[in-house]
Amino acid sequence: MEYFLQQLINGITLGSIYGLIAIGYTMVFGIIGMVNFSHGDIFMVSAFVALIVFLVLTTWLGMASMFFALIIMLVVAMAVTGLWSWTIEKLAYRPLRGSFRLAPLISAIGMSLVLSNFVQVAQDPRNKPVPPMFTDVIQVVTSAEGFNTVLSYRQIAIVLITTLLLAAFWYVVQKTSLGRAQRACEQDRKMAALLGIDVDRTISATFVIGAALAAVAGCMYLMYYGVISYQDGFIPGVKAFTAAVLGGIGSLPGAVLGGLLIGLIETFFSGYFSLAYKDVAAFSILAVVLIFMPQGILGRPEVEKV
Repeated sequence: MEYFLQQLINGITLGSIYGLIAIGYTMVFGIIGMVNFSHGDIFMVSAFVALIVFLVLTTWLGMASMFFALIIMLVVAMAVTGLWSWTIEKLAYRPLRGSFRLAPLISAIGMSLVLSNFVQVAQDPRNKPVPPMFTDVIQVVTSAEGFNTVLSYRQIAIVLITTLLLAAFWYVVQKTSLGRAQRACEQDRKMAALLGIDVDRTISATFVIGAALAAVAGCMYLMYYGVISYQDGFIPGVKAFTAAVLGGIGSLPGAVLGGLLIGLIETFFSGYFSLAYKDVAAFSILAVVLIFMPQGILGRPEVEKV
């Protein structure tokens, strides 16, 4: 029971990270119907930005407060990654918005390769470690067999920050003018433009918000694992896309639910079966969902008007 509880805690933590990344996929797809396959590499770039900022603050400037270093790291990573995503949308995606459907997809894959190779050249291909953050743990359950269920402060911080950001984002989407514009563009972009909504600005803002949430996920990933590599954009990105499809791509609650489910599936499979095949288990879910339930858990079936 103690081992199961430990895997449950680990799965929720990992699923929170996947859920943050998955929101970026589902937002962009919901508005312009495009799968932004460079989103995983934007997540990876944000982790490198966070690593550089953290090392500058703690090593060069000598900042002693880990809490303030983390806050500054989050803010800078969100700002830089949001600006980067805005630039990508304007240069690589917007000119192809009215073209055939395959062109934006090819452009997104090209941007993914550009980002990963840029980071590989700029930071070299070696793994980049970060000094441990929030290493203290709380003993949740102590068993007679010697296995202790622990909850680290890093896991608490990840789940808490994810929950607060998701609540803030839900408020933006449901209660603000930007959220109303996003929902209008999701339903009918042409009609939204006729009613005075700046569609281009709304789409750019969507890319920026999705990238900012991916930046938070990158910071949490770096804090949780303590190491980052230029290759760490592809696998987490595809798993987050799987989470978005599983929850119902286009549904924000579905993205979060899918992220939690993928995190739990991966953690329990690696804990009870095989660590080597945990990625196979996660990606198999994508194939099963696409075959038997293509709309996802909370997604709506597409109805084409003729």
